[in-house]
Amino acid sequence: MSSSALPDADTPPTTRRVDQLLTHYEQSHQNPGNEVIHFIAIPLIMLSLVGMLCALHPNAAYALVAVSMVYYARLSWVFFITMMLWSAINFAGVFAMGSQVLPVSLAVFIGAWVLQFIGHKMEGKKPSFFEDVQYLLVGPLFVLSKLFGKLGIRW
Repeated sequence: MSSSALPDADTPPTTRRVDQLLTHYEQSHQNPGNEVIHFIAIPLIMLSLVGMLCALHPNAAYALVAVSMVYYARLSWVFFITMMLWSAINFAGVFAMGSQVLPVSLAVFIGAWVLQFIGHKMEGKKPSFFEDVQYLLVGPLFVLSKLFGKLGIRW
């Protein structure tokens, strides 16, 4: 192997796509109050979205989760497995709501988005998904990355 095939000592290691996305997402989530709001609102939005889709037709919810799992699997197996577990918990919560799933999910969805926009008003920055819709899927990973960081789990 020639020395030209070796990486240059000044070349930074390749950054994984998931880390790039999280770093960019974090730039508009520096305010501690906004972070706390996101830690509450993002899981509620996920639950309520599954609930509203299940109320329309369960297959719509399954399809959304399946597509998102492909996205997460491409980014990180740790996030993929965690999001699979979280999705199962969301479905269990939705099924537990019974006939009240649509009104409860709709109310939670609206309330959680109001909280999100309050958080971004506090932050003074627009939500990341305004520039790229994929950040709607990165938000849950941001919450998990903060939790994993405290637990010493590398994703």
